[in-house]
Amino acid sequence: MRNKVRPFAGRLLAAAIAVLLAACAVPSPPPPPAPPTAPAAAPAEPYAGLLEGRYPGPLLKIGDDALIAITVRRGGPLARLGHDHVVAARRITGYAAPAAGLAALRFQLAEMTVDEGPLREEAGLTTQPSPDAIAGTRHNMLTKVLDAERWPAVDVRARRLPGAAGAMEADITLHGVTRRVVVPTTLENTAQGVVARGTLTILQTDFGIVPFAVLGGAMAVQDALEIRFAIPARATMAP
Repeated sequence: MRNKVRPFAGRLLAAAIAVLLAACAVPSPPPPPAPPTAPAAAPAEPYAGLLEGRYPGPLLKIGDDALIAITVRRGGPLARLGHDHVVAARRITGYAAPAAGLAALRFQLAEMTVDEGPLREEAGLTTQPSPDAIAGTRHNMLTKVLDAERWPAVDVRARRLPGAAGAMEADITLHGVTRRVVVPTTLENTAQGVVARGTLTILQTDFGIVPFAVLGGAMAVQDALEIRFAIPARATMAP
């Protein structure tokens, strides 16, 4: 009889010890509270729909009178035999989200103009190439330099720099390459919206472009491109 009681007593003692150990153990921390529900925010990629006018909040549409003018300088030992040129984009599409300080725009390389007389004067160029010379410049630019059939458009994604008055940061995609630049910009408020004006210089080689040259480089285009722009954006109903 004694042999039968002892196993039961042992089990009872083990259970009591387990209860005591459980009572002395550090309790598990309660689960963290559920995070508060966040308000609706802009898309993770803020430019995803901005180019087409899809973005939460007020939008301004890039105006039909927007202008990006690019001065291309001649170089090489025989530079005196060539011409400087002005290439311009006038058909620029896109939108700006003023509250967020964002803008997205695009233009097609094939729609750019070459050597408009008034733009040449504004750039300080006193000569005017012949129509044949302009046509040749345009052909070389689109085919031999920019490869516009493969990379037909230029995209610009700009954002206002916090705490930096008069400066925008822009990601420029050209020739399949994207580079980030800081652009000194003047913003002029108008009754309809805003006009952004500024100038900057970029290098063709930064975008994988080989500047056009002939005669072994004796006549060539300089690497630097001088850009000036005036881009109005006006209130409109998004599509």
